[in-house]
Amino acid sequence: MDYGMIGKIEKAKRYAEEPKRFLFNKFDVTFHGDNNNHRVTFDAGVYACDCEFFMTHRRCAHTMAMELLLKDMVPETVEP
Repeated sequence: MDYGMIGKIEKAKRYAEEPKRFLFNKFDVTFHGDNNNHRVTFDAGVYACDCEFFMTHRRCAHTMAMELLLKDMVPETVEP
């Protein structure tokens, strides 16, 4: 491995230790729930989930878990 790559690996490790450097704008995740898998998406500050609870409440355990996991790494959520 060349010295340039070693430097890049070290820099990547430093970056990974600073989650506030990352800002997710959009993603699509398969969430493995206790009973089923669910599709959770995030786009332009809006979470969505395919579970029944989300459809009536606009929030669910799956989206809230993602909010906690990605705290400070996603923009402020927008109320639909």
